[in-house]
Amino acid sequence: MTMSLAACASDMPVINKAVIASEWTVAQWFNTERPLRLEDLRGKVVLLHAFQMLCPGCVSHAVPLAERVHRQFADLGVAVIGLHTVFEHHAAMGPVALEAFLHEYRITHPVGVDQPMADAPIPQSMQRYRLRGTPSLMLIDRAGCLRLDKFGRVDELELGMWLGRLLAEDPARSMSTGQGMARESDGCTAEACMPREGRG
Repeated sequence: MTMSLAACASDMPVINKAVIASEWTVAQWFNTERPLRLEDLRGKVVLLHAFQMLCPGCVSHAVPLAERVHRQFADLGVAVIGLHTVFEHHAAMGPVALEAFLHEYRITHPVGVDQPMADAPIPQSMQRYRLRGTPSLMLIDRAGCLRLDKFGRVDELELGMWLGRLLAEDPARSMSTGQGMARESDGCTAEACMPREGRG
């Protein structure tokens, strides 16, 4: 299914203007029998969360929250996808260490390793989504439109409200009109990590 950028919309706040979410680029997958593509998840609400296993905010709240959403909403049509977006301490956060992390923290939702760039510390999907750091959470509606991009800590009640609204939407309606909202940010604190060039 292909659609123009103008095709995404609804009355729920969106990033700047509604856009089709970019496909992620993953080097390796965990907790799934086959590689996952965003296009294959059309018809579901997708919660994409970008994290690093050495990011305190990711470990303390973002990853556990994503896992709770996976366990509670999977049967309702929400697909939770983790994206391990390593932009620092690359040697310490390789796939072997990530596999142990996922096992120790009992993470069962699919997690992909963001494809590294040959000439830059920021991995490909992180660049494509223009993420400011970790943790970052994106919500993608059933039509494949990027509806929310949140950097830092996510309020659980707000997330539940956003998911409920997206699940209640008529999929045909979410492809008709759009509204805008700037990216949200909690700033860079002990709860979130930003690449060096993003600080300042």
